Amino acid sequence: MAIPQVAAPDRFSKARFIIFKAIALTALTLVLGFAQGWASSRCYKPDHVAGFHMGILHGILMPAALPGLLMGQDLPIYAPNNSGRPYNIGYIFGINTCGTIFFGVAFWRPRRRRS
Repeated sequence: MAIPQVAAPDRFSKARFIIFKAIALTALTLVLGFAQGWASSRCYKPDHVAGFHMGILHGILMPAALPGLLMGQDLPIYAPNNSGRPYNIGYIFGINTCGTIFFGVAFWRPRRRRS
């Protein structure tokens, strides 16, 4: 005797999923924006030579500077006094890490259960 299969209800409706995604992206954007404001005065010092680790931090915070730049603020996004190749590698690594996190949240979909 076969047991009848009952479809599991969807955990999220489409509207709830879109709202959840919008809230998550807004929260991530706000966190990055506040981090950019906090770090710009502390991490972009002209007498300090920025190395690999500062490159990672500057790369992660670079996308968060876009709203401020669009509003007319003059925000630093790259340290002019840097160590060269190690800073650039850290900067690119930071940009890619931030993009992976941001777009990972943007394009994340919950798994569908197999029946």
